[in-house]
Amino acid sequence: MSQQAIARAGKGATGPDASDPRGQEEPHDDIVYPAAIPFILVHVAALGVFWTGFTTTAVLLCIGLYLLRMWALTAGFHRYFSHRSYKTSRVFQFVLAFLGQSSAQRGVLWWSAIHRAHHRHSDTPEDPHSPAHHGFLMSHVGWIFRPSSNRADYDTIQDFAKYPELRLLDRFPHVPAAALAVFTYLVAGLPGLFVGFFLSTVILYHAVFAINSVAHVVGKRRYVTGDDSRNNWWLALVTLGEGWHNNHHHYQSSTRQGFFWWEVDISYYVLRCLSWVGIVWDLRAPPAALLSGEQRLGRKVVEKVAEELAHSFPLDRITHEAREAWSNWSPGQDIQEGASRARVRIGEAREQLAQQLHEIHLPSLPSLEELKAKAESKYQETPSIDEIAERAREILLEAVAHRLLEEPDPLGGPA
Repeated sequence: MSQQAIARAGKGATGPDASDPRGQEEPHDDIVYPAAIPFILVHVAALGVFWTGFTTTAVLLCIGLYLLRMWALTAGFHRYFSHRSYKTSRVFQFVLAFLGQSSAQRGVLWWSAIHRAHHRHSDTPEDPHSPAHHGFLMSHVGWIFRPSSNRADYDTIQDFAKYPELRLLDRFPHVPAAALAVFTYLVAGLPGLFVGFFLSTVILYHAVFAINSVAHVVGKRRYVTGDDSRNNWWLALVTLGEGWHNNHHHYQSSTRQGFFWWEVDISYYVLRCLSWVGIVWDLRAPPAALLSGEQRLGRKVVEKVAEELAHSFPLDRITHEAREAWSNWSPGQDIQEGASRARVRIGEAREQLAQQLHEIHLPSLPSLEELKAKAESKYQETPSIDEIAERAREILLEAVAHRLLEEPDPLGGPA
């Protein structure tokens, strides 16, 4: 049981790019600055608007291309390729991928694989872009240029990697963006290029990136999700519905992320219209029990929330009390023998000790009632509160047992 508190769900967040011959190299956390140069140059190019000026056509291009590409990313890259929340034809699937890649945010398979990794490890150290573990600026943009976090595990996107046209697009990720840049120049000259393409692209970058950063820091948490995802109404307007991020993390496969009528979700409205003419179909919706918060939480969420709750209590103090009690208390012979055996048997001794710690009075160790009360004040209402409290107490006892047996505890250090 204690291994559940130590191990995080799933494997590593990222894997080597199958198309990268250096994929076997050990990834590192240093930002690769040469890789950041094209990204910086796009921002510098956006400053060219002060040289070219603004024309009506260029401004309309800027607004239109922002909305079109934002929709392609939210409805296409995110809700379709990353979460398969609806179905469409192979032709329109390619259209979504091409339009999404015209945003210059790399390939559709890379983008979707990285996003699936984010959901497997949301707001844990394995999350490619968690503000809680990597800092706000790193989660907003820096992670893109850090090899240890931007290498996608293509094994997780095999459902779409089987299509040769998508693999081709992913292999040449910037071709659609370059084609769009040429188009804007042909339509409106230099203002079209610098205002319609470069400025629009930079604004699009940071609006999308804000979902990784801002939406995990600013906003309200309606549902218990085991991570820091939040609902943010103004971010939802800017991103055509993606700002309802806590909703999304609560039920990832829903096509609609604004769960209620007052939560504006433009990407979903467009998809609904497309469903009326048969371009997309089988749009998925969250069940009523889930919307009302009456559905029990999954095992992985309970485990993550219980660990967070356990972290909020003074483990050092509890361990100190247990160590003092240990000196005045003789544990069972089986525990003493288990602690002296080879490390392969230490788990058995730890579990036995955690069970017998129930018998010791530790003033700082919270009771189930205290854990439940704190969980109710800390998290939204959920029918899984009792389960969370019970698991949090188990984790605390296991952590104390780890320390008493001089083994690293599952909470990763002092509380």
